[in-house]
Amino acid sequence: MKKLFIMEKALELFAKQGFEATSVQQITEHCGISKGAFYLSFKSKDELILALIEHFMNQLISNIDYAVRNTNKDELLYTFYYTTFHTSYQHSDFARLLMKEQSHTFNQDLLVKLHHYDRILENTILVMLDQLYGEQVSETKYDLMYCIKGFMNTYSQLFFFYHVPLDLELLAQSLVEKTNLLAEHTTVPFISEELMEMVKTPLKEEISKERIMELLEQKIEEMDESVEMESMLLLKQQLAEPTYGPVIIRGLLENIRNHPHCKWISFLLRRYYDF
Repeated sequence: MKKLFIMEKALELFAKQGFEATSVQQITEHCGISKGAFYLSFKSKDELILALIEHFMNQLISNIDYAVRNTNKDELLYTFYYTTFHTSYQHSDFARLLMKEQSHTFNQDLLVKLHHYDRILENTILVMLDQLYGEQVSETKYDLMYCIKGFMNTYSQLFFFYHVPLDLELLAQSLVEKTNLLAEHTTVPFISEELMEMVKTPLKEEISKERIMELLEQKIEEMDESVEMESMLLLKQQLAEPTYGPVIIRGLLENIRNHPHCKWISFLLRRYYDF
């Protein structure tokens, strides 16, 4: 997996120097490879950065989405916050870098990709709010969603930039209390559904069955023989010629869900099958 090796080594340099100050030459020297070997994996430094963004956001969003869709209502909000900060902390070097540099370093294509992931995250939060509060927040759910995103961003800065010790359980409990108070007592909405439509950024990429098939083929080629690879082969066959029932499909998805390089395809397949 040469791509993953380059990504890991490049991240070490990016974390020290930032995206802009790190050159392809420095990356290849740090990896111990030639420029030709680098360009066989990535067409440019921006493509490498995009791969890092996708890897981090895939982990974050797929973990959050799974938690939202597979946790009972009583534990849902706590699990959401715990999963969010736990996943970010596991990838703290890149999460810190992303928060620090995206506003002034990224080109338009990279920003569009970030907006794409941001919209998926927003939709997941809205699904959670509907499960938790229903009609109680029908007028204020968009404001509440932005408040939750604000909690995620602001508290992350405490850990990534000010090195505040991270007590995940206490943080999740604290944010559950704050979110419940906002949901119960907020009465003056600012963000309407119409306003949300205005600020949406068009997605460049629509996820179709064909696109999922392409991603499955790519992952299968990259992986060694394993339960995850065998499960993806069966899922690919299922997409081409449906034969399995929901129980078997869920089992196959569960086989790949926790593998760090299968999380996104697992997320897309869960959405496709509406699990």
